[in-house]
Amino acid sequence: MNDDIIAGKWKQLKGKARENWGKLTDDDFDKAEGTREYLVGRVQERYGVAKDDAERQVKEFEKSL
Repeated sequence: MNDDIIAGKWKQLKGKARENWGKLTDDDFDKAEGTREYLVGRVQERYGVAKDDAERQVKEFEKSL
């Protein structure tokens, strides 16, 4: 799924994203606005994982949509 589609449907997708990443705050989700790179950065920071792992998690999330 491309970044524009995720950003366009972000309000509907936030709930599903919260299920995946419970450590992210409401503020994180609001600031992300469906932007892939921001979401990757927040996952990386909040979960203490490498960028590659955070990118993999976000890709898996995208595929599940």
